[in-house]
Amino acid sequence: MLNVGVLGAGHLGKIHLRLLNQSEKFNLVGFFDPDAINGKKVADEFGYTYFDNINKLIDAVDVVDIVTPTLSHFDCAKKAIEKGKHIFIEKPITNTLEEAEELLFLEKKHKVKGQVGHVERFNPAFTAVKDNIHNPMFIETHRLAEFNPRGTDVPVVLDLMIHDIDAILSVVPSKVKHINASGVSVISNSPDIANARIEFENGCVANLTASRISLKNMRKSRFFQKDAYISVDFLEKKVEVVKMKDAPDNPGDFDMILQNAEGLKKQIYFENPEVENNNAILDELETFADAIVNDTVPVVSLEQGTNALRVALQIIASF
Repeated sequence: MLNVGVLGAGHLGKIHLRLLNQSEKFNLVGFFDPDAINGKKVADEFGYTYFDNINKLIDAVDVVDIVTPTLSHFDCAKKAIEKGKHIFIEKPITNTLEEAEELLFLEKKHKVKGQVGHVERFNPAFTAVKDNIHNPMFIETHRLAEFNPRGTDVPVVLDLMIHDIDAILSVVPSKVKHINASGVSVISNSPDIANARIEFENGCVANLTASRISLKNMRKSRFFQKDAYISVDFLEKKVEVVKMKDAPDNPGDFDMILQNAEGLKKQIYFENPEVENNNAILDELETFADAIVNDTVPVVSLEQGTNALRVALQIIASF
């Protein structure tokens, strides 16, 4: 088992603490929170060991799980890496691209591993269909959330849209060519609603919409590719896969056949991949443990987290 410590005991930090405490791949040593009152309260309520000094906690573990506000990600990660510790760091990886690139340098220098908490990569709906997504040419995503003051310290692009940016970058085998975007501030000082159009060098286009002042929650993505349409509902954990193939010479009575203007006939059929229930946060943490033990590349590497941040910041810059 890997000895792990958590930095940050806020809403998400407490979830990480609970899951790490349950995990068979980690031994939860304890946690640090700069708010001593909150730290002692969490320790008293749940029985976790509270460290009042960040360096003492880092020294006591093999893995540091960083679940602090984005502005402190870099400082926490740098402390841990320079002490030779592996890091799991919540998304976005850092506040600036320069910070993220320095972490990449430090990761290689100190020969440690890092993973970024892009949890939607472990959403069972996405994992159920990811292998069906091949060279999509048009992608549309909607990530809408009811207002919650938590997270409004950063633009909605870094708070919500970055989940979809990361997922898209993981399935589009091409570099970004051009970005157009717009954002509007309604309640916060930073944009609460944003729309971005990302054009890739291979011709793929992705249209992303994110809002944190919606009247309802929605997290849906649709992928269009040659002879297939794939819909992923991240919120409801549902998928829909519609495929086309050349129509048979003698179609059955219930076969769905389409004929275009040139007379080409295609048969439409549906696939229903099984969506297995899971705890996505536990899965992302435990696959990181596997990457450390087996010396493999983490599912969401620091480099991938940096790429997602780079695109997110380009979107913000184009507002």
